[in-house]
This record gives sequence, C-alpha cells and structure tokens, in this order.
Amino acid sequence: MSTRDGRSVGHSGISRRQFIRRITAAVAGTVGFPYMVPASALGLNDSVAPSNRTTIGCIGVGGMGSSNMNSFLAFREVHIVAVCDVDRSHREAAQATVNQRYGDEACAGYTDFRELLARDDLDAVSIAVPDHWHAIPAIRAAKRGLDIYAEKPLALTIEQGRAMTEAVRRYGVVWQTGSWQRSQEHFRHACELVRSGRVGRIHTVEVGLPTGSGCGVEPEMPVPDGFDYDFWLGPAPEAPYTEKRCHWNFRWILDYSGGQLTDWAAHHCDIANWAMGTEHTGPVEIEGRGEFPREGLWNAATHYKFEARYAKGASPVAPDGFTMIVSNAFHMGAKFYGEDGWIQVWRGGLITEPAGIKNSIIGPSDVRLYDSRNHHKNFLDCRKTRAKTITPIEVAHRSISIAHLGNIAMQLERRVKWDPENECFINDPEADRMRSRAMRGSWHL
Repeated sequence: MSTRDGRSVGHSGISRRQFIRRITAAVAGTVGFPYMVPASALGLNDSVAPSNRTTIGCIGVGGMGSSNMNSFLAFREVHIVAVCDVDRSHREAAQATVNQRYGDEACAGYTDFRELLARDDLDAVSIAVPDHWHAIPAIRAAKRGLDIYAEKPLALTIEQGRAMTEAVRRYGVVWQTGSWQRSQEHFRHACELVRSGRVGRIHTVEVGLPTGSGCGVEPEMPVPDGFDYDFWLGPAPEAPYTEKRCHWNFRWILDYSGGQLTDWAAHHCDIANWAMGTEHTGPVEIEGRGEFPREGLWNAATHYKFEARYAKGASPVAPDGFTMIVSNAFHMGAKFYGEDGWIQVWRGGLITEPAGIKNSIIGPSDVRLYDSRNHHKNFLDCRKTRAKTITPIEVAHRSISIAHLGNIAMQLERRVKWDPENECFINDPEADRMRSRAMRGSWHL
C-alpha cells in the first residue's frame, strides 16, 4: 500500500493478530526446544497480553492529534500501529515519535484516512482533524466497527452531528469526545453542587468564551511541498491556498469551523449542560448578536452574545425553565445563578456565593455524577466494558448544537425557535437550511 504521494507505507497483507497467531503456533510446534518468544518480538510492548491490548490508528497528528497520540502512547495496554495526516511533516514526526516509543520502525504512515481504516488490525482510532472533516472519517470508522476517540467540537453542523451520533449507535461502537474538562475533579464537583441544589433553583447560566480576532486579505501562496491541500479542503468549497487558512487557523473561517464560539462551547457549554441535566435536549428559542468580519480571510464572529432559552421541565434544577447566555464578554467558564446564590467554575478554579458552598460535601442523598480521573483512560476502560464514556457522542452533539444554534441566530440577525426533540427550526425554512452544508465533489456523509 502507498500514500497519495507514492511513498510505500503499507503492511505485509496479514494482520498483526494473524502474525501473532502464526508465529506463536510455529514456536509451539518446535519439537524438543522449549522456547519463550519475547514480548517485543510479538509487538507486545511492556508484556501486556494481546487480548488486553488496544491497537490504535491516529487520523490527524497535528496539534491536538499529536497530543492525544502521546497520551495514548503512555499506556502499556495501547499499541499505535499507524498515523495519518495530509501534511507530511506532521505525519513523519508522529511516526518518529511512535517508533521511538516502541524501539522499531513499524508505524505506518498514510495521507488518506481511508487507507488507514482499511487495515484489519485496528481496534480503535483517534481522530483530530479540522471541524469540516470530523463527520466523514468518524462515520466510516463506525461502519468498520472501530471504537473512536475524537476531538471536539463534535461536528461542523447540526446535521453532521446527528449523522455521526446515529452511526455510533447503529454500529455499537464506543465513543469518547475530547471534552476533557469532565475528567477534572473540580468541574465535576461544581456540577454536583448545582445538581444537588446547593444554590436552589437555577434561573440563569452564563457561559464565557474567548474573543475572536480578524485577519486581513491574504495573498494566494504556493502549496508547501508535502502538503496535500486538495485533500485538506476535502468536502469544503474550493479556495486558494494561503498559510493562514490551514492548520490552527481553520477555526476562524466559517467554511471549516465556527470560531472561538464552537471551539470553546464544546468545553464550557458542555459543563453547563452537565450541571443543568440538559445533556439530551436543547433550547427552544435563541436570539443574539455577533460581530462578523466583513473583510479578510477570517470571518467567524469575534464578539458575540446570544441567549438560549430552555422550556419548563427541561432541567431538573430549573423546573420553570432557564436562560443560558453565551458571550465572549463573560469570565471564561460557566456560572450558575440560583435563588440562593451562585456557583462559578473555570479551568483555574471554583468559587461560590455563599463561599462555604464550595466546600460542601456531596452526601449519599445528593446527586453524584460520572467520576473519571483521566479522559483517555476512561475511553480505554470503556472499550473493555462496552459502557458509555464520560463524554459520549449524544452528549457532545447536544452541547455543540447550542453554539451552532447561536451562530445561526446571529447570522440571521433574528430570533429563531427550535424543536429540540426533532432537531429542526419551527416554521423557518431559511434557518432549517443552515443545519447542514453542501459537500464538494464526491464527498458525502
């Protein structure tokens, strides 16, 4: 097998499991020579039995992709056998890291994720690609029966997120979203305080996210050697290459993402949903205003504020309904206002009013939430038990849908009404069309 750039990276035609079985059988059949095959010869690093190992392929090994790959490499039970990236420099750096970890040259490299998914020795994949690429490889991996650890935000559109969710359900695979704040103790404690009624009924939730930035008109540039730019664009519209369009900066362009709003809502709106118990529903009315750059390459909202109103009964701690306000003007994190005080949590800490609530003990009669202390380990553990992870796909879909709804309302510059059960706008064909995006060429979900 070779990559799209013609470099041979394939394997021998038999799977790793087949190889292990054959060599073990051959050794066992050796007459009069008791011989122990070393673990390293079988690819069983650190003496972990094959039945307990998770063989992973990594799709996308840039910033977050390489970070996730390194996190998985730290576990003895994991064996990474292949990496994939459209940028040769990312791909080769990842291969070198994996090979150094295992002391061999066995890690395969691919440009096209479909070639990686065609391998028959994988148990799972780690996916960390630009948002406009989240849905297609995830759905194809699910169809292959592979468990999936994938980066947030879940999907580029509401339609894509629902399609991904249904594929994971249909094929029975384990899914973990990279919204890792759920595996941090102080975030869980804050949510348990809210859910256990420490500040009474909640009426308002403020979600603070970062401010965006603009970028001037950028000139067309030659595509760097080793970068498959056409494949990087994939289902997105045709566009000339320029450096500030790709890699980290894709986030600020609406063809590929939703700006700081979607990049961070997958963290803090997720925590808001967890605390409010609204992980399987959504708001019924959304309105707000955003500042979208009218010139230049980056066009996602830089400043934004929208209100998402939830119906009565949507939340166990807000029986009369509540309003979630999302804005870059707030302190980063989530703040919950109740009739008896407030609770605020962010990556740097947790504060409450009254102050003593912070140290309140969650007792046996209180609400206790899913306890994960390591996000990647939680995925590996759930692979064995087939239990849901701490951030399953339906939960991730609902949290990022809040941001998508906010972007749609702000772009339309008017109030929109939403049916969270059927996931459609009410009597609003214009807004409904914005639930999905056309895909370029032959790409499809």
